[in-house]
Amino acid sequence: MDKTHLFSLAGKTAVITGAGKGIGRSIAERFAGQGAMVHILDMDRQAGEDAVQSIQKSGSARTGTVSGTGLDGGAQFHPVNVADQKDVFSVFARIAKSDHKLDILVNNAGIAQVGRLDQTTEEDFDRVMSVNAKGVYNCSLAAVRYMKEFGGGVILNIASVAATLGIAERFAYSASKGAVLTMTYSIAKDYLEAGIRCNAISPARVHTPFVDGYLKENYPGREKEMFEELSQTQPIGRMGQPGEIASLALFLCSDEAGFITGSNYPIDGGYTTLNS
Repeated sequence: MDKTHLFSLAGKTAVITGAGKGIGRSIAERFAGQGAMVHILDMDRQAGEDAVQSIQKSGSARTGTVSGTGLDGGAQFHPVNVADQKDVFSVFARIAKSDHKLDILVNNAGIAQVGRLDQTTEEDFDRVMSVNAKGVYNCSLAAVRYMKEFGGGVILNIASVAATLGIAERFAYSASKGAVLTMTYSIAKDYLEAGIRCNAISPARVHTPFVDGYLKENYPGREKEMFEELSQTQPIGRMGQPGEIASLALFLCSDEAGFITGSNYPIDGGYTTLNS
């Protein structure tokens, strides 16, 4: 194997949901840098277009390509609500028609909800489940159809340590991420013969724009203090970085991970096993 092209995604088509910001954007940038044609799905049009521009600027002069690694990738933005099945199916159909393939789906789109059971309204619960769980269902259902047609593929779901651990005041969020994790196992089992691999990544706290917004809204004037306090909840003493999640995503979606399916990978600074 040519070591200079380890984890190459050259010639592959990847769909990444919620890729306008944070973890999703880092994954999109990493995948494009490794040669993939990346389709960015997000409800935030400005964020999605900014992500595409970032990928284009970091690459060659040829529009839509990235060649920092000697590989050529590209990016395209599609506004979509992952909770709307009709919207999702329409976008996936356009992608399959234009690229004539679908190799990778990363189900990253998600929203948070802070609150115990008795602090969670029906509207809160439905909103979180519609994006975090139904969104994975909708996009995976659309992707599996085309992956079966094109001879296989990889689905990677972004779950959370909240899927397997009891975390205070995260009732609806934990329920949704638990669903994501168990859907991962079902998809992996059911589509082995179709050549479709499915795995999950379960991050702990990662420093994204959501964290900054949360601190600003809930701890005005104490952002720095609370950021440090939240960082120390990870035994390693800091939050994760989006790029670190992207690196693991790249490996799991590459051909080098061809023997891996039906697995969950905590990436949590020791939170799952050392926080006792």
